This record gives sequence, structure tokens and C-alpha cells, in this order.
Amino acid sequence: MRGENKRSVIVGIFVFLGIAILVAGILTLGGQQKKFVKAIQLKAVFDDIGGLQAGNNIWFSGVKIGTVRKINFYGDSQVEIEMNVEQKVVDFIRKDSKATISSDGLIGNKIIVIYGGTTMAPPVQDGDRLEAVMPMNTDQMMETLQANNENLVEITGNLKNLTSKLAEGEGMVGAALTDSLIGVNFKAIVENLNKASINSNRMIAELQSFSAKLNKEGSLFNDLVTDTTMANDLRHTMESFRQAAANSEKMTQKLSEVTDKFNDPNNSMGMLLNDPEFAETLKSTLENTDSATYNLNRGMEALEYTWPFNKGFKRKQKAEAKENK
Repeated sequence: MRGENKRSVIVGIFVFLGIAILVAGILTLGGQQKKFVKAIQLKAVFDDIGGLQAGNNIWFSGVKIGTVRKINFYGDSQVEIEMNVEQKVVDFIRKDSKATISSDGLIGNKIIVIYGGTTMAPPVQDGDRLEAVMPMNTDQMMETLQANNENLVEITGNLKNLTSKLAEGEGMVGAALTDSLIGVNFKAIVENLNKASINSNRMIAELQSFSAKLNKEGSLFNDLVTDTTMANDLRHTMESFRQAAANSEKMTQKLSEVTDKFNDPNNSMGMLLNDPEFAETLKSTLENTDSATYNLNRGMEALEYTWPFNKGFKRKQKAEAKENK
């Protein structure tokens, strides 16, 4: 009798521990699955969920906020995901937020990540559908990695060829690395550039000094720039020069016309300057006139001694002598 009671007590203890473990497990799983918290339902439609299952977690800004409640086929070949999201985070999720499928670690379980959203949009409500963004699947990642690997192999081969050519002294860079004379010349070029830079700085300083002198008050350049009266005088002077140039041009034109007339043999001046026959005739006439004048002078001298005019010339000489006294 006592042994049966002892056995019953032991069985009761094991049953109680089993029930306690079962309750603890239910509470733990319920806590992980957000079964005992207030939640709302959100939906998203994907073309491919990539192995996502009911019960997988939902994350927002790195915080687990719910679980996948149900997976349904939608339309022709799409999949609708129903999500249980905690009520306390609803104010932070906006209607323009997006949902995508990711992994919990590199090869972990699939999860849904809610991200984005602006304060311009209102918070989500029970039954809202979020915009779904398809993630890059594993095959696409492997293709991308394969392409990157091929590019890396090609770049490595090119670097190998380049370093080989540099070591052998091929090309300008290789020659610069292996030829000491080129290095000396390059050093000389750098020194010349340094000297040119120093000279440029000196020239800039001198230009600044010259500019400061030009801008000094009382200088001619400063007066030309700042004195409006001098500017007006200079403007009038330039206008006078312009008028003088115009008058000179007119005078030159008139002189050109006069010169053309001098060169025209149809007028008297042109005939005098350009007709050689007329010139010879004029020269002969002048010679004849000179000869006639000479003969006339001699005839007048001879008249003084002729009888009709002798008394007249004597009276004239007496009158002149009397006036001289």
C-alpha cells in the first residue's frame, strides 16, 4: 500500500513537471511567435518568396516586430504574405513603407524586412498592403560573384603583365624606373619647374605692387579711372582728334583731286607740267623774250646818243643832279 502511494506520488511529480515544461514551452514559443501580444495584419504580394515559411520573423529597423502568419497564392503566379505586426510599432510604419525578403545571416532562415516610409504618409492600419520589393536571389548573387571573379582574374593578369613590363624597362614608366639617366633628367625638369614657379610668384608679387601703384590716389592712372572731369576732357580731346582726322581725310581727298588735275594735260596747269612740246615752246618763247629785252635795252642806250633824244636826256640828267644837291 505504501509502495503504491509512493509510486503515485512519483508519477504525479513527473506529470506535473511535464505539464510545467509544456506550458513553459508554449509560452516561450508563443512569445517568440508574438502569439500573446496585440497585433495587426499587413499584407504583401511577391513574385517569388524564395523558401519563406509561415512563422518566419519580420524585422523593422533591426528589431523583430512580428511573424509571417500565412502564405497564400495570389493571382496567376504570385504569392501573398500575411504578417502579424505588433500594435505598439504601428505608429512607426508608414503606408509608403516597403517589404522585401532577406536572410537571417548568410545562410539563415528567410525573414521579411520592412523599411522606408516617410512622415508625409499616415501610419499603417489593419489589413493594409505594403509595396513588395523583390530581393536579389542566390542565383543572381552567384552570377554576380562569378562575373566579379572573372573580372578580378583579368585585372590580376593585366597587373602581372604591367609589372613584368615595368621590371623589364618597357615603356616610359619602365624606362623611368630602370634608367638612371632619365631619373636625372626628370629631377632636372622638376628643379626647372620649381624655379619657374618661384619666378611666377615673384612676377605676381611685382604685378601686385605695380597694380597698387596704379591705384594710388593722385596717380595718372587713378585719375583716369576715378576723375570724371578728366574723363570728359579726354573724351572731348578724342572727339577733336576724330574731327581733325576727318578733316585731314577731306584735305587729302582734295589734294588728290588737285593732283589729278595737275596730271591732266587738258588744262593749262597740266599742260605746263606734263606737255613736253609746250614746255619747249615756252622755253623758246622765254629765250626770245630775253633776247628781245636785251636788244631793247641796247636800243634804249643807243637812243641817248641820237640827235632827236640827246637834248631830252641832258635835261633829265641836270634835273636829277639838281635834286641830289
